[in-house]
Amino acid sequence: MTRHTLNWMALFTTLALALPGVVQAAPGMAKDGKLVDHKGMTLYTFDKDSGGKSACNGDCAKNWPPFMAEKGDPAEGMWTQIKRDDGSMQWAYDGKPLYTFVKDAKTGDMTGDGMKDVWHAAKP
Repeated sequence: MTRHTLNWMALFTTLALALPGVVQAAPGMAKDGKLVDHKGMTLYTFDKDSGGKSACNGDCAKNWPPFMAEKGDPAEGMWTQIKRDDGSMQWAYDGKPLYTFVKDAKTGDMTGDGMKDVWHAAKP
């Protein structure tokens, strides 16, 4: 093989290895139709949230960490952002703030779904 061919092969290999990370970098939908974060962890909604505002702060947020948006993350379509009481930004879907659950240990876990009849796995 020529040096030129080897360079192209190296480039394509690098892109192929990097692509799964790029694809998983944004929140999305799991195979079962539930919303997941960039790590594939289940996202939840809280029935006590209203008007695009989070009602889960303090100890609540320790068990149900808000799905935080980073500065410069673009909102798109149904994926929006809300401002939390502390001024930080949190992802929302269709106006509903999104959270993860501390007891979910691996991708696909949904141990928080139905918790206290107020926490639900988020669906589009």
